Amino acid sequence: MENNQKSNGEMKENKVVKKKLDWSGSLIVASLVGAFGSSFLYGYNLSVVNAPAVYIKSFYNETWQRRYGFSMEENTLTLLWSITVSVFAIGGLVGAIIVTPIVKFFGRKRTLLLNNVFAVVAALLMSLSMLAGSFEMLILGRIIMGVDAGISLSALPMYLSEISPKEIRGSLGQVTAIFICIGVFTGQVLGLPEIFGTESRWPYLFGMIIVPSLIQAVILPFLPESPRYLLLEKHDTRRAEKAFQTFLGKEDVSHEVEEVLSESRVQRNTKLVSVLQLLRTQAVRWQVVTVVVTMGCYQLCGLNAIWYYTNSIFSESGINHETIPYVTLSTGAVETVAAVFSGLVIERLGRRPLLIGGFGLMVVFFAVLTTSLTLQDKVHWLPYLSIACILAIIASFCIGPGGIPFVLTGEFFQQSQRPAAFMIAGTVNWLSNFAVGLLFPFIQSGLQTYCFLVFAAICSAGATYLFFVLPETKNKTLNEISQAFAKKNKVSLEMQEMNHYPAERKSSAEQESNFTSPMDKVEAKTGIV
Repeated sequence: MENNQKSNGEMKENKVVKKKLDWSGSLIVASLVGAFGSSFLYGYNLSVVNAPAVYIKSFYNETWQRRYGFSMEENTLTLLWSITVSVFAIGGLVGAIIVTPIVKFFGRKRTLLLNNVFAVVAALLMSLSMLAGSFEMLILGRIIMGVDAGISLSALPMYLSEISPKEIRGSLGQVTAIFICIGVFTGQVLGLPEIFGTESRWPYLFGMIIVPSLIQAVILPFLPESPRYLLLEKHDTRRAEKAFQTFLGKEDVSHEVEEVLSESRVQRNTKLVSVLQLLRTQAVRWQVVTVVVTMGCYQLCGLNAIWYYTNSIFSESGINHETIPYVTLSTGAVETVAAVFSGLVIERLGRRPLLIGGFGLMVVFFAVLTTSLTLQDKVHWLPYLSIACILAIIASFCIGPGGIPFVLTGEFFQQSQRPAAFMIAGTVNWLSNFAVGLLFPFIQSGLQTYCFLVFAAICSAGATYLFFVLPETKNKTLNEISQAFAKKNKVSLEMQEMNHYPAERKSSAEQESNFTSPMDKVEAKTGIV
């Protein structure tokens, strides 16, 4: 009896130790530093142009007048400002397209490090544009910053998904979304009139981009590369073992190494897969469709429209014009808190309920918001309901749709397919982002307050698709997730497990020989002699 109690106690103790080891110091530092220099800057650049918009337009007009001797026409100014805002998405699309060969050649960690060059160059161009009297520098800086964001939003989730144990893969993956929200909030705070939101100080808003980049460039080199990348693509067992030991905080990583190698033996292919090959692979067809749907809904669900409407709704509810920037901070704060909450519960509740529930709640609150905006002139308290709906929509987005699409892209595909999958996800993400920026003004002018019903329909369609197609991926290996899709892909479980290309097929013996350490080879020769 005592022995049983003892063994039960030891098992519990081991579980506690294992739980603690899952979150090693190096794993936490890698995720925080990686996100701070990557997804944080994406979120920051989404919001940083809002506060100084009036001053930047004034700078455009003054520059034009100094060059040509007359003021800029209103239509020309609007066009230039629209270009300044939208070219960020064009740069992002370029970054998403070029990320596949970059992460293959340089690796995940080194890609994040080299990407800081884009951020620093962009920051210098934008922050010095007023001093140089060139609005072209600001626009060019926005394009380059977009390239940085396009690369980082693919390379960072890839890196995080490959360094984290499957037990905390979702929570660590949510770091990307959390830092996007923190970036948005930081942009709002620094844009206040007391800090950099003035006519003379707005260039400092763009200069601040250098700070996260330099912090990442200083700290990240001391952390290991993705162990999966080292093992499966570089065939460097020794460095892969060291990386596993650093990230997991334990000496014996033979189980983790064997798990990755066994996955490789089943797949029999670690050669980089092109986008075209991935699209042609029947065994991952529904995984690709699911990534496209989730990424499309991520951008097309109407959150950008919410940011557009926020100031006017706050103004109509009787809030003083001077205090609106401070009230707007509540939206960034709600976004950050909801993202952190999602990160804390994702491993308990799973991806599926948070994603479907988030889109479902957005449908409800969009319907209520449409009603309140339509009737708010007749009922004096309805503007306050509109404010509550805005905050509720932001929170609903951040608990699931705001970060889980990046997590799923890392979970659905094997090592050789992951870069191509992230390229597809990034392309859909940035094209949808650009489409919203281009089409929303026309939708808004045509439908007025009813424009939110369009976004409600998109959220409803996304939630319905995910309800019928998306399996739960929490705590599951790649093979288990692949088997869950096998029936939809109309392939046998054996074929789903193989998931390879005949032209690039390797034998198990050849594959295993690639991972044999030099010491093993020496021992083998000695044995033969």
